[in-house]
Amino acid sequence: MMSVEDLEVWYGKILAVDGVSIKVDKGEIVGLIGPNGAGKSSIMNSIIGAVRPKKGKITFNGENLIDLPTYEIIKKGVTIAPEGRKLFPFLTVEENLLMGAINGDTWKRRKSSLEFIYSKFPRLKERRMQMAGTLSGGEQQMLTIARALMASPKLLLIDEPSLGLAPKISLEVYRLIKSLRDEHKITILLSDQNARRVLQISDRAYIIENGRIRMEGVSEELAKNEDVRRVYLGL
Repeated sequence: MMSVEDLEVWYGKILAVDGVSIKVDKGEIVGLIGPNGAGKSSIMNSIIGAVRPKKGKITFNGENLIDLPTYEIIKKGVTIAPEGRKLFPFLTVEENLLMGAINGDTWKRRKSSLEFIYSKFPRLKERRMQMAGTLSGGEQQMLTIARALMASPKLLLIDEPSLGLAPKISLEVYRLIKSLRDEHKITILLSDQNARRVLQISDRAYIIENGRIRMEGVSEELAKNEDVRRVYLGL
């Protein structure tokens, strides 16, 4: 479904992503694992068009995304639940959700999309008239994912979903992410520092360090690797 080839991202004189190549097949959850500053978010932001790579190729269903603006990439079926949530704090929950549907034909389907979101996220339905900035951290993360789903994505990018969340809430968010693939057939590229959570629900994963891929493979096998267990899982 999507491939990233030899991606290179610079911020001024700082090399953030150094020749990374990854692929995501339809129906998969693929994980990006690594410490803060490893380059995971730069990869995600390059795919969605928020960062312009210096070098590389990004294709989605055979189409090159590199030179497209973000709104065109979203029209083609790629959306992102960004790191840090980036909600509109002084808009209501429902207004934030509608912002996710303003691009292209998704606005015509906004009512049915809202019905789906409220069935999947009953807590958001209860708080639909509440200001987004007053939600708890877990509720804000759910709203971030739900807003991305309003665009009816074929590929959903989720960046650092457990950031700042208590372990119990993080587990709830990850169960939700897994259900999006299992029950609704949404393909997901998932980035997080929480290697344990990512490896539990993903099919394959890439370990990123200093802008490079250090290891890749089937998640179940990576979780058994002694180096991964020692460095990333604390075992």
